[in-house]
Amino acid sequence: MNKSYHDLRSEYLHAELDESDVSNNPFGQFGQWMDEAIKAKVLHPTAMMLATAGKDGQPSARIVLLKNANEKGFTFFTNYDSHKSCQMAENPQAVISFFWMAVERQIRIEGRVEKVGRDESEEYFHSRPYESKLSAIVSPQSKTVQSRHQLETAKQKLKDEYADQELGCPENWGGFVLVPDYFEFWQGRESRLHDRITYTRTNTVWEIRRIAP
Repeated sequence: MNKSYHDLRSEYLHAELDESDVSNNPFGQFGQWMDEAIKAKVLHPTAMMLATAGKDGQPSARIVLLKNANEKGFTFFTNYDSHKSCQMAENPQAVISFFWMAVERQIRIEGRVEKVGRDESEEYFHSRPYESKLSAIVSPQSKTVQSRHQLETAKQKLKDEYADQELGCPENWGGFVLVPDYFEFWQGRESRLHDRITYTRTNTVWEIRRIAP
């Protein structure tokens, strides 16, 4: 394979971002941009890239779904035995990022991850569709399996066993919250001279800066 993608270009003309226009609070700015992404009908606006690294320093990234955002941080759920969970256990520093092409915006958030309380994990698990609960229980996430048939058979067996009864939240499944200390809001601009506004936490104060594209 030897292909060039040099000619795949697009111009960013949607909007601009100035220090005088942003909220003093990065959580408020995030909420505003998320609302605008939803209003613009961005496909899967809560999909975010989660980047982690274990003690060996090898980075790993994947898409997960944001399930809650508040002044404490950004919450997502997963299998606690998964590759990402093992990396976060070794190194609790992580990054999440959102990219919304429809509005030509990107948000990058750095911070420390920690597990949410068990009550919160169970509450969210019980809100999930029944089939999703079954999948979460039978999937040994990130582990080698013989075939898809093996997974589907295990799921059907569990479904037959419980016959639509309530399913308990597995002990090895739950939430993480990323508690941020850095935000970057990126607005695409013409000729690649993009706008980038950052928030850095200093004690209890958020310092706002513009950085070069």
